[in-house]
Amino acid sequence: MDGIRFVDIYATKGLEYLVVLAFLGAFVVFCRYARPRAAAPARSPADDATRFRVPDGIHFHPGHGWFRSVDSATGVVGLDDFARKLVGRIDGVDLPPVGSRLAQGGKGWSVVVDGAAIPMLSPVGGEVVEVNPEAARRPELLRDDPYGRGWLLRVRTPRAAAETRSLLSGKAARAWMESAIERLQPPGPELGHVLQDGGLPVEGLARVLGGDHWQELARTHLLTEEA
Repeated sequence: MDGIRFVDIYATKGLEYLVVLAFLGAFVVFCRYARPRAAAPARSPADDATRFRVPDGIHFHPGHGWFRSVDSATGVVGLDDFARKLVGRIDGVDLPPVGSRLAQGGKGWSVVVDGAAIPMLSPVGGEVVEVNPEAARRPELLRDDPYGRGWLLRVRTPRAAAETRSLLSGKAARAWMESAIERLQPPGPELGHVLQDGGLPVEGLARVLGGDHWQELARTHLLTEEA
């Protein structure tokens, strides 16, 4: 009988510990949600600029095209998140045919927006060995997944290592992208009025800021004024 009472005592103590732990857990949860939350700090245009997607492993050209190496001789290119927010809804893309030769900083492709063709620069030079037919059929991929399914061209570029040295990546690319909004015109408080409540730059920044001259504004920031 003493043995049985010994076991019962420890079983009872175990239940007491469980009750205490459950009470403490409930108390912690109550305190967490009852505590007043600090107000979020005020956002600035510079804060919002950080909301552009700048993934690792991508090399960016100042004209807002990007390059990602696939192997030692080839890579894929496309337009970055700033470019697609700058021009707004893209209705189509005009891609060069397979076999075309591209020059780094030369015309690579055009995006079609409201019937206007806006040229963009190729981030690397080489031969076009493949185009992305899905992006050509579904230009919304450039909005939803510009660095993934929205790639545009596969390029054979034997000098990839040398050419990527003149491109931006990592922290340098993030700092450059963060300053992209500040380079837009007109500067100052007007820019704050074109930002959504969520902090993301609105679609079609060039049209919002440039009005009837949106094409010129887009070309200026894509470095294709003369193209």
